[in-house]
Amino acid sequence: MIRRTIDLTPGARDGFDAIIDVRSPAEFALDHLPGAVNLPVLDDAQRAAVGTEYVQGSKFLARRTGAALVARNIAAHLEGALVDRDGSFQPLVYCWRGGQRSGAMVTVMDQIGWPATVLDGGYQTWRRQVAAALYDTPLPHRLVLLDGPTGSGKTALLTTLAARGVQSLDLEALAAHRGSLFGALPGGQPSQKAFETRLYDALSRLDPARPVVVEAESSRIGARVLPPSLWAAMAVAPVIEIDAPVEARVAWTVATYGGMAADPAALDRALSRMPRHHARATLAEWRAMAARGDIPSLVRDLLTAHYDPAYGRTGAGRDRPVIGRIALSAHTPDDLDRAAAGAGRLLEGSPLDGTAPPA
Repeated sequence: MIRRTIDLTPGARDGFDAIIDVRSPAEFALDHLPGAVNLPVLDDAQRAAVGTEYVQGSKFLARRTGAALVARNIAAHLEGALVDRDGSFQPLVYCWRGGQRSGAMVTVMDQIGWPATVLDGGYQTWRRQVAAALYDTPLPHRLVLLDGPTGSGKTALLTTLAARGVQSLDLEALAAHRGSLFGALPGGQPSQKAFETRLYDALSRLDPARPVVVEAESSRIGARVLPPSLWAAMAVAPVIEIDAPVEARVAWTVATYGGMAADPAALDRALSRMPRHHARATLAEWRAMAARGDIPSLVRDLLTAHYDPAYGRTGAGRDRPVIGRIALSAHTPDDLDRAAAGAGRLLEGSPLDGTAPPA
């Protein structure tokens, strides 16, 4: 058995044929190393039963029962998920602390002849690395924010910039949420830890010497919170502002949130969570628009009466340098491509390109 602390950067992880998480499915669902597959040596119910016996009953019986379950589960994985692996298979295996569960799996692998590696410290090693980068250390990346009112097409422009080779960080994709009361996506959001794992992995694949374009967000995307190092870097990042006429923003928002009309109950629930400073009559009218399916009128009202004033208040409290402004008269592929070309020129002319980040 090889037990070692390894470099967990993407390149180092890619050197293994597989990353195997042997923790229970619930532990895996909460968070796991990027690219890991879950081959639990104890499932959730088995882990709970063995743990209860160990704490409240006989430690000997707990170990004997656990050993039998682990042996059967490992056998099932060898005859299932691992059945096609040949003698050159080199996996990285981990559990919670790099102890008994990963040790049991790798002991069997060693007997087979697979040169398996146990991650010393297990998942906790990974989590400490993520937390240190996102909570304790200033972010080394040179961020540039795409800012603009709701519906201006920030996410679409970010995607277009990425397609043109510009470094980008799509926070809404990582958080699985569009970042508004109406931004929930099918499948829900990852846990906070899983979001941070996705974020750390994405950042580790970017070159800190080149600008990274990020959509301006609040400190919370849905239920997920931006960690301090990222939020601090965003707070001082220069801005490219996007401007689009209201008609274009309404059309884009209706198209982007097209599923709203298909689920009137979900739309009504979202409207019921609107801030209390809106008059009851206004909220009632918005809910009536939703009920009768008048989504364009609802979107227009929400943009002009709710989101634009909020954007104005937020902008008034910011003091960040503006690199330049991009006008989007519509959101066709040609319009977005022209806007991305303009943003690219602004980035090339920015002093951030190739210079050290501010102290």
